Amino acid sequence: MSEVLLSAGVVEYEDTGGDGPVLVLLHGVAMNGSLWRHVVAGLRADFRCVVPTLPLGGHRRPMLPDADLTVQGVARLVAEFLDALDLRDVTLVMNDWGGALSLVADGRDRRIGRLVITSCEAFENFPPGLPGRSLCVAAKLPFAWWAALTLLRLRPLRRLPFTWGWMSRRPVPHAVMDAWFRPLWTSAEIRRDLRAYVLGVPPDDVLLGWAEALRTFDRPALVVWAAEDRVMPPAHGRRLAELLPQGELVEIVDSYTLIPEDRPERLCEAVRGFVPHGR
Repeated sequence: MSEVLLSAGVVEYEDTGGDGPVLVLLHGVAMNGSLWRHVVAGLRADFRCVVPTLPLGGHRRPMLPDADLTVQGVARLVAEFLDALDLRDVTLVMNDWGGALSLVADGRDRRIGRLVITSCEAFENFPPGLPGRSLCVAAKLPFAWWAALTLLRLRPLRRLPFTWGWMSRRPVPHAVMDAWFRPLWTSAEIRRDLRAYVLGVPPDDVLLGWAEALRTFDRPALVVWAAEDRVMPPAHGRRLAELLPQGELVEIVDSYTLIPEDRPERLCEAVRGFVPHGR
């Protein structure tokens, strides 16, 4: 892992290097960049894959105590990350976490050449679905917050609808999930960071304004949505594709939200067909 110092603290990232088109791949809450391991393996021969671990609970380095870790604050860290690495004409790929959509409304999308939006938060679906609402309720009560995170140590509970059961059709390997959750189990500062994020969701009118601003994104955009998603409504994927002036829609069957886990080969195929590359 490489690391870069941003205004909020140190952010770790993986960079495959190379001269191919740059893909920056963003994960969701209580995960890290390993969400993309299969996709990176399938694309790294032709693309430079850059995968930051965002301060969303799966990060190992706590952020500064006064860091802005609201949804928009984390999105601005993404823009700062692109600046710090001087990445240009980036294809920004997001899954589960939709906060980076706010970069268009915020006027911080100048380094983004293309968007690939795969089953993620959009419109007023922040935090998303039953798992997101459960996390939000727990974050408001200190004991419930600790209990909710500790329960994830019990592997059978990970497949319940209000935890991770509706996030992927196929169980994520326990070793991978253990690595995602371990920072939350072992660090009060990491728990603080995630709680700040969960409690930093703006009102619905702001969220809907972010979506509306996508009408101004004048570059290619691909919306890839899980047709059977139970957390991110498939109708949201269709709405996003209609909002984006150059939006295209691909629906993927046999997958829930975590398409990089359920159907990585199909997602790789969609990205290859959308982003020009040497082969």
